[in-house]
Amino acid sequence: MATLRDTAVVYAAVMTDEDVGEDDPHREIERLEAQIDAMAARLESCRKFILVARIAVVAGAVLLAAVLLGIVSFDPRLLLAALTALLGGIVLWGSNHSTADEAAQELAAAEAERASLIGSIALHVVKERPTLH
Repeated sequence: MATLRDTAVVYAAVMTDEDVGEDDPHREIERLEAQIDAMAARLESCRKFILVARIAVVAGAVLLAAVLLGIVSFDPRLLLAALTALLGGIVLWGSNHSTADEAAQELAAAEAERASLIGSIALHVVKERPTLH
């Protein structure tokens, strides 16, 4: 009996810069739009992680202050959790912030390239047709 793995083979075509000719800007624009969508998703993911990191920093700082001020009874595990949340949040925040900056720069460059390609296409003016109503 054949399994799904044996019978189903998936092929994916990967378009490289060599495949796209300079005489066909439409394919290049399609490739850039797919790249723009992927970078926008990456940027949104970074923003979500930055939000989680900010929450972790605030929660860690509040918990650390509460332990150090004696508002909460001292427990080494609680102190360790507060420090972990604080430092982990700072690291996560910084890492995703720099990744988001890089993605934003790449996104802007891809959008500029797409705009220049669209500007280079010889567009035709469509004349208004009379309506029949």
